[in-house]
Amino acid sequence: MTAVALPALPAPRRRRLPTTPGQLALAAAIAVFLLAFLVLPVATVVYVAFTEKGTGAFTLVNFLDFARTDLFVRSFWNSVYVSGMSVVWASVLALPLATLTTRFEFRGAAVVQTLGFLPLIMPPFVGAVAMQLFFGRNGSVNLLLDDWFGFKIPFMEGLNGVIFVQSVHYFPFILINLVAALRNIDSAMEEAAQNLGSSGFRLFRRIVFPLAMPGYLAGASLVFVKVFDDLATPLLLNVKDMLAPQAYLRVTSIGIADPMGYVISVVLIVASVFAMWLSALALRGRDYATTQRGGGGLARRKLKGWEKIAAYGAVGLILALVLAPHLGLLLLSFATIWSFSPLPDAYTIAHYSRVFGESSLYIKNTLIYATLAGLIDVVLGVAIAYLVLRTKLVGRQWLDWAATAALAIPGVVLGIGYLRAFYGVTLPDGTPLAALWITVVLALAIRRLPYALRACMAAMQQISVSLEEAAENLGATKARTVRRIVVPLMTGGILAGFVTSFATAAVELSATLMLVQSNSDAPLAYGLYVFMQSPAGRGAGAALGVIAVLIVAASTLLSNMLAERNSANQGRKT
Repeated sequence: MTAVALPALPAPRRRRLPTTPGQLALAAAIAVFLLAFLVLPVATVVYVAFTEKGTGAFTLVNFLDFARTDLFVRSFWNSVYVSGMSVVWASVLALPLATLTTRFEFRGAAVVQTLGFLPLIMPPFVGAVAMQLFFGRNGSVNLLLDDWFGFKIPFMEGLNGVIFVQSVHYFPFILINLVAALRNIDSAMEEAAQNLGSSGFRLFRRIVFPLAMPGYLAGASLVFVKVFDDLATPLLLNVKDMLAPQAYLRVTSIGIADPMGYVISVVLIVASVFAMWLSALALRGRDYATTQRGGGGLARRKLKGWEKIAAYGAVGLILALVLAPHLGLLLLSFATIWSFSPLPDAYTIAHYSRVFGESSLYIKNTLIYATLAGLIDVVLGVAIAYLVLRTKLVGRQWLDWAATAALAIPGVVLGIGYLRAFYGVTLPDGTPLAALWITVVLALAIRRLPYALRACMAAMQQISVSLEEAAENLGATKARTVRRIVVPLMTGGILAGFVTSFATAAVELSATLMLVQSNSDAPLAYGLYVFMQSPAGRGAGAALGVIAVLIVAASTLLSNMLAERNSANQGRKT
């Protein structure tokens, strides 16, 4: 039976409630917060980059010096190369998994997609250490290759190592977006192409993949930006000729007065924004719509005997590769000695005893910082969502744009901006504001605000404004209506936003690496980085890493459960 596309009904205009003085005050408070802790630090970085040291006069000399310095130019092109190749190899990993689990009758497809998501719950710099154990010059794989065949493969040498680690860590961004895009393609499109004689790889290349291009480009641009901005992974692999490590090294070795660190920071920001703009430009002027939303999804076909063997073999190989860092980290956390051997010589629980004894402060600080950052994010998220979706406040959309802009600001840039903007601001006892632990919390909150905001916006969009109007007609004030009606109905979205912010803030390193001034204020990610710097501390670091993975995994699972429960509740109400 041929499906007939019905004309879309015009969407009803969203009713907005009159603006009150309280809402004006709330909007002003949010604007001041964003100006102080997002706009001001970033503007400070940009200002220093374009001013002459000492005089404060506008100049482009700093950027000319950047262009004339071989190290910086090489670092820029290395960052572009690593980011681009990470996208390529991440695509190589994601495309087979997405295609096989959506286009074919593949038993265990849900399990495969879930396992494919696991690399994101491990900090990439921790994965770098685990990957070295398996694929390094003296790692398990190369030791076996040398023993059996007499040669080694430089998986982890120089830029190749960074590409390898980043591809494995960030490929789930492409996988998630591509799976969603493939599921939303109308099966009639594929059937029409098959009726015209297209099949196999030609069908995928000419019809299926182009229709899924928006999802692919969304994931690919995110991978590019994340890799381009990453600081800790290159440092741990001793690759310093990339932009993010150079920005960090200039500020920490020469000082916050050196303009070159700020110039590099501006280049990082411009590159991130440019990558996002380029992905949007690639889709402009093209129509990816289908006559039915999803249309039942792509037609799944059965795999033949040899195809099934090849498919399961390919999926098994990819999953073994992407789960290798988790296995390596777990083995290292129990290993006594793991050097020049395929597996550890012996096992112990002493590393966990050391972590809970000496490093419990890292865990406690992380729980405090991530909790406070998550609370700040959901409070701001609810407030901004309410102002944007429920009021007629002039300029309300700017609050949404400003809060979301944090996605384009690398962590190292935000950390440098906080140092420059707040180090000169001191408390009565002379302590710089930038040296306080609360500054780390604020940086984490700003970095993760977009995640909580999107969850809160989605939750509020599902609440009918008529419920608020009914409450006000019965005499409730706006504040009471929000407290008793809106917030309870948003509970699922608020909790999901909090958990997402908490989980991602718990393993944030780029900003904290710049801001932590004493070991007593250090969070878990900082402790991980310190431990992983020396072979003697990597056992304890691996134990701490396992704890970090468990925290993020539990938070991610809880977030998904809350989102599903909220969706089910909303479905029952409608």
